[in-house]
Amino acid sequence: MTFPEPVLGPRPLEDRADAGRRLARLLEKYRTASPLVLGIPRGGVPVGYEIARHLGCPLDVLLVRKVGAPGDPEYGLGAVAEGGVVRLDEVRAREAGFSVADLAPIVRREIAELSDRAARFRGSEPPPQLEGRTVIVVDDGVATGGTVEAGIEAVRARAPRGIVVALGVAPPPALTRLRRLADDAVAALVPSYLEAVGQWYRRFEPVEDAEVVRLLEAARAAVRARDG
Repeated sequence: MTFPEPVLGPRPLEDRADAGRRLARLLEKYRTASPLVLGIPRGGVPVGYEIARHLGCPLDVLLVRKVGAPGDPEYGLGAVAEGGVVRLDEVRAREAGFSVADLAPIVRREIAELSDRAARFRGSEPPPQLEGRTVIVVDDGVATGGTVEAGIEAVRARAPRGIVVALGVAPPPALTRLRRLADDAVAALVPSYLEAVGQWYRRFEPVEDAEVVRLLEAARAAVRARDG
């Protein structure tokens, strides 16, 4: 998928790998904390892979799913995350003409999808241990940040040392809100206007499940090689 290059503003990101490399430079100060990078599938994993490769740390997935409006799945009204986290924007839902009861079937479906993705992406690997660790939560970009907020809540419940959010693209209001919820939040690009995340990438093709699995396996192999 490609979008027209913005006429004004900072230089767009070439692709998700470019976003990861730019973010890695911003996150260099966390190298000594031996962080764990958690990419939100699918788009956050290629970004997170570059960060983990640069910082020499492990990569895993943080399973989060948007709760879309009935009949319009791209219109986000909340999110679910592994660990039983459910966050619904009831005000936004009411404004769109929906009740919490209307969203219940969608919530159940997305929770089931989380389980499927855990099996697909991790296979027999257990979820990573987060207690006492510095965790870097990564996505390719946000418009409002609701999905990442659910991810932060899921991570926080597992007692990490600290949570850092790293995003390819984020508008100022979303980044400010995420900084209040996490210990730090950075973005490779912070445009004043954001209509779609892909607008700020020259190449923004869909990421397939097979690519997510490939990158996770490559990251695990790199960690095993470093650890001897």
